Amino acid sequence: MEYKDYYKILGVERKASADDIRSAYRKLAMKYHPDKNPGDKKAEDKFKEINEAYQVLSDDQKRARYDQLGSAYSNFRTSGGRPGDFQWDDWFQQNARGQQRGGNVDDVFGGGATFSDFFRTIFGEAVRSQQRGQQMQQQETGYQQELGINYQEAYEGTMRQLQTKSRKLQVRIPAGVKTGSKVRVAGAGPEGTDLYLVIQIEDEDRFEREGYDLTTTSPVSVFVLILGGEAEVDTPNGQIKLNIPAGTQPEQVFRLAGRGMPHLKNPVTKGDLFVKLKVQIPKYLSSKQIELIEEASRIKF
Repeated sequence: MEYKDYYKILGVERKASADDIRSAYRKLAMKYHPDKNPGDKKAEDKFKEINEAYQVLSDDQKRARYDQLGSAYSNFRTSGGRPGDFQWDDWFQQNARGQQRGGNVDDVFGGGATFSDFFRTIFGEAVRSQQRGQQMQQQETGYQQELGINYQEAYEGTMRQLQTKSRKLQVRIPAGVKTGSKVRVAGAGPEGTDLYLVIQIEDEDRFEREGYDLTTTSPVSVFVLILGGEAEVDTPNGQIKLNIPAGTQPEQVFRLAGRGMPHLKNPVTKGDLFVKLKVQIPKYLSSKQIELIEEASRIKF
């Protein structure tokens, strides 16, 4: 059986923090997700692989057990052992006592990503003695699977196709979800348990979110601030024109009621959008503009 280097798969160091691991996983999951690579078998296999790696390295107990195995395997190779000669079952039996079973679980999202034999041997089906207790715990808590969506999908709501071993399901992700929100899919997990999709929203440069309120920064000409005019403002629902009164100060914040994120339980109600103006000073001026500005600067307020 082939040893899998989960750290290498995610592109992180062995001392990587939980945040580093999560960040690396999100980027790779977005890149190789089957929805973004329809019909691409290599991308699908890569998605399965990075999901398996994250299932281990994001769990403190699984990661500690994996690191223990990695050390044993590295010592075995250093001493001259060949990959195919490593006694996986012997190592597992010697180290299984007191360890929690990681679960006989398949990745049922994104077309179905069955875990490798390596994963199953170390964390899955080989721990027969703990299977019954673990199954009872799974029935109580359900299985969890991260689901990445973009900002617009979080604003509007979206649909995802879920593939189990026996059926395909259409799952609705409601508008207003945030990172960490859980969407329950009854009976979609292994052995009829519930599956919880844990939402991870892709980073969005335009908006900062606090609850259901959003904040954005909008560039505006210094002349518009002085004379008044309009500024184009990004909202989750497209660009709008904001009226700027004459004499508006730099960094002034405008509140646009009802332009924020929809409330999860009542999507008709939305939070607010706060627009901070960022003044733009032109680098190049015509001789006439310079003349007029110099003339204006000599007038006392």
